[in-house]
Amino acid sequence: MTEAAQRNISEPDGPDSVGEGRTLEKGTSAGSGTPGRRAPLGDPATRGRTTIADGVVEKIAGLAARDVLGVHAMGSGFARTFGAVRDRVPGSKSVTRGVKAEVGEVQTALDLDIVVEYGVSIVEVARAVRENVIAAVERMTGLEVVEVNVAVGDVKLPDEDDEDDREQRVQ
Repeated sequence: MTEAAQRNISEPDGPDSVGEGRTLEKGTSAGSGTPGRRAPLGDPATRGRTTIADGVVEKIAGLAARDVLGVHAMGSGFARTFGAVRDRVPGSKSVTRGVKAEVGEVQTALDLDIVVEYGVSIVEVARAVRENVIAAVERMTGLEVVEVNVAVGDVKLPDEDDEDDREQRVQ
């Protein structure tokens, strides 16, 4: 090792000269050699890692999609039927029905299955769902939403009974 390289490792020139692979003596700051002072660690918000589960993003997206006028329900026909049975159990109502999220470290993609009310513009409802879901997910999680795929699986006709209405009459 050259004398200059040894000098850089053993004798730092200032507070910015702490290099990779070097350790500081306990209780000293970088380059000061003064006992009792610690080197600043930087912004506290960057000390650690935050992970967000797929289910969290699915709940946020499900609630945001249901807030859009013209969305009658979420999920495909089978998912709604199965969900109606599951919803009869107290405390088990699923806000994630009809929502699938793929969450990465900084991005997420969403697939939504919706049922729209008869008479509404499906294109406008899908646009509003995308906008509302993207705004809610990005605001609450900080993740970048790269895509929101909306699949319209059914139309709720005015004269059709809801599955939920039929269940409430039976009870």
